[in-house]
Amino acid sequence: MEELDSEPTVTLIPGVNSQKKQMCFDWGPGEMLVCETSFNKKEKSDMVPGCPFIHIIRKNEDVYSQILRKLFNESHGIFVGLQRLEEELTGKSRKTQLVRVSKNYRSVIRACLEEMHQLAIAGKDPAIGRQFSIQVSSLSAMELIWNLCEILFIEVAPAGPLLLHLLDWVQLHVCEVDSLSADVLGSENPSKHERFWNLVTVLVLQGRLDEARQMLSKEADCSPTSAGMCRILGDLMRTMPILSPGNTQTLTELELKWQHWHEECERHLQDGTFASSPHLESLCKVMLGDEAALLEQKGLLSTWYHFLVTRLLYSHPTVKPTDLHFYAQSSLDLFLGGESSPEPLDNILMAAFEFDIHQVIKECSIALSNWWFVAHLTDLLDHCKLLQSHNLYFGSNMREFLLLEYASGLFAHHSLWQLGVDYFDHCPELGRVSLELHIERIPLSTEQKALKVLRVCEQRQMTEQVRSICKILAMKAVRNNRLGSALSWSIRAKDAAFATLVSDRFLRDYCERGCFSDLDLIDNLGPAMMLSDRLTFLGKYREFHRLYGEKRFVDAASLLLSLMTSQIAPRSFWMTLLTDALPLLEQKQVIFSAEQTYELMRCLEDLTSERPVRGEPDAQQLQDDDVETTKVEMLRLALARNLARSIIKEGSLEGS
Repeated sequence: MEELDSEPTVTLIPGVNSQKKQMCFDWGPGEMLVCETSFNKKEKSDMVPGCPFIHIIRKNEDVYSQILRKLFNESHGIFVGLQRLEEELTGKSRKTQLVRVSKNYRSVIRACLEEMHQLAIAGKDPAIGRQFSIQVSSLSAMELIWNLCEILFIEVAPAGPLLLHLLDWVQLHVCEVDSLSADVLGSENPSKHERFWNLVTVLVLQGRLDEARQMLSKEADCSPTSAGMCRILGDLMRTMPILSPGNTQTLTELELKWQHWHEECERHLQDGTFASSPHLESLCKVMLGDEAALLEQKGLLSTWYHFLVTRLLYSHPTVKPTDLHFYAQSSLDLFLGGESSPEPLDNILMAAFEFDIHQVIKECSIALSNWWFVAHLTDLLDHCKLLQSHNLYFGSNMREFLLLEYASGLFAHHSLWQLGVDYFDHCPELGRVSLELHIERIPLSTEQKALKVLRVCEQRQMTEQVRSICKILAMKAVRNNRLGSALSWSIRAKDAAFATLVSDRFLRDYCERGCFSDLDLIDNLGPAMMLSDRLTFLGKYREFHRLYGEKRFVDAASLLLSLMTSQIAPRSFWMTLLTDALPLLEQKQVIFSAEQTYELMRCLEDLTSERPVRGEPDAQQLQDDDVETTKVEMLRLALARNLARSIIKEGSLEGS
């Protein structure tokens, strides 16, 4: 998968003329922005943009399909279950379990295919109908390829059972016979229906000989002249040796019986048993595996792989898996006859018949419109131990590379990103790094979505991403003036600087309103208040108010003084703290001791006399402001009065 086989397809953008204008673009994780610049490619520029639009080109459009989203969701559960089963898969049960997983994937594809088909039929808009039809064709091809890979690579069917699986494969994917049968059998006289012999021929071509015999019996009932021939051909169909699933006969016994049966068919043809009925004679030639007779039915076979399986059924029923590619190549050449070249689907099926797994995956990656198919098929084949030796030159194995591509596409969708997380989890080499890069790009449009992203990061110990998300949410909360939420997110992010910023906003809000908001949060900060000095001060200051409210004045006074003397409180808030001390200083009971009162006096003098730090009011401003001056005078008076009372009280206690 290292070389480039063909040039990438060119995407034309309506209204954009890249021949005349210079293009500008910007890549995103799942899409690209394209627009024209105001410069043309000639030397002179008219500076007039020819296209005023910005075009969004999506890397993966399928993630926006409602039906395909069901495919992605359903298959996600199967994928995760397979990863968990890996440790339990041993011995014979391993193959059984892997086949079961493969069939589960196919059932999901089939369910989406049928739903898409119904929408294509019921659609009133022709454009939407065409779009659904394209997706139906894509899903049909995916199911066809997956089923063949299941037979050849997972079931690993040996000679004999291999043909039975291939017959089931053709019967499942060539469905026209069912509608044809319903049409013919629904008529009044089926044997006289214009497409009666088409139905019988198709049944024989698909190896459905019991049903073909029933149709011949209807012909025999209505046409006595051909009754004998119908009976003989019906007996040949009945006696055709086929290795049934419960049969214990060996391949050698089957080959001998088949040879005798083949000789009997040839004898009837040479004896002219069916000469009077061209239809029956043609059927006998088909059952002899005559290539010319088979190619005459090209219109009913419809595909070269149907031709291949019919040819094997009537010519080489015990074909070995190793010989399949010879018959497949010759069948393709005979069927196309040089009139047309193989389609991408033909190349994929041919690579499968050649047992070239890597070529199958490579061709599918080029042909299919999304990474879902190759990612899940490669993962399953890797569990079958079929890809162990194939590493890519850029550092990852093929399974992981394809899973990473698929998961990246899921992250482009607003909700499917949650599925992508599990795919990254199961990529041992680059999954963690890729998840970190992608999860940072998820737009956190709502808090609910942010919490989901945060939970994913926390479960995987993605510390940097957790911190980044919390910072974003904290910033949004600040902008919306939701300080409690902002503080909560900053604590969760362990961001001391932002916690300090939010704490300042709380204190400013308190100064303006005279009360705190979000009391429950502040009251229950616990150890989180140690994140920053300002947050510690906020928590302790709230505790001071609580003690004061509980009339525990001595404890409140000690806490207030410690906030000032420990330098935790910002100097700009000292005047507020000193003002809070006024009611305690005026209490009948002496609350502050003489030593504590001296400390308060020192703080007041420092505030009014020292040169303040930048952003704080200086002494001259305090003196000029009448309110502040009044506060200072009241504080000095209260402090002097309290000092006198405390000295008297302490002296009385010493004297006694």
